[in-house]
Amino acid sequence: MLLSIRQLRKSFSTAEGPVHVLHGVNLNLDRGVSLALTGESGSGKSTLLHLVAGLDRPDSGEILIEGKELTKLDDTGLALLRRETVALVFQQFNLIPSLDVAANLTFHARLAGRDDPEWLSLLADRLGLAGVLRRYPEQLSGGQQQRVAIGRALAARPRLILADEPTGNLDEATGDTVLALMLSLVSETGAALLMATHSQRLAGRLDRRLHLHAGRFEP
Repeated sequence: MLLSIRQLRKSFSTAEGPVHVLHGVNLNLDRGVSLALTGESGSGKSTLLHLVAGLDRPDSGEILIEGKELTKLDDTGLALLRRETVALVFQQFNLIPSLDVAANLTFHARLAGRDDPEWLSLLADRLGLAGVLRRYPEQLSGGQQQRVAIGRALAARPRLILADEPTGNLDEATGDTVLALMLSLVSETGAALLMATHSQRLAGRLDRRLHLHAGRFEP
């Protein structure tokens, strides 16, 4: 089991009192499997992904990745997990403005000791970035920046890919290409993909689908 979530709960404090976002969520994800998280805005999809990424802490419950309990890891351990095991593709691009596209693409792979020029070349070609490798983020369109962010995440060949609306800023054809690339990585390397999406069409291309409503998975 690559990812196991048990009785996960999360709430946020507001001026009006606590807002409960996740209510005892359970989820298991095996290697080589892709899982779509669907649900309306505010259902808890992004919160769940942030917790699995170790970017936030749950109120209670367990998150195990390859048997490691995230709530027992300190900040250094969580950073190492994100560097070596988990790739994040979130709605914020978070590209490094002082690095060109090629350097942004290889940034995480270099940190993980997995820099592979041949794989980078394939990624750049599949993502339509081969002609802009020497440009800087400010010289790119929003869609191009999204593709760089996706390529950067995939460059290190992660074992778990967490994606929050990864094709939201792309046209349909490019979005389909990007999703196909992520699914091929899952198939070729035995990684797992956990993707939040509003698109039922894209969700239908993944192996499994879970629907979040008001912080709970619906049957």
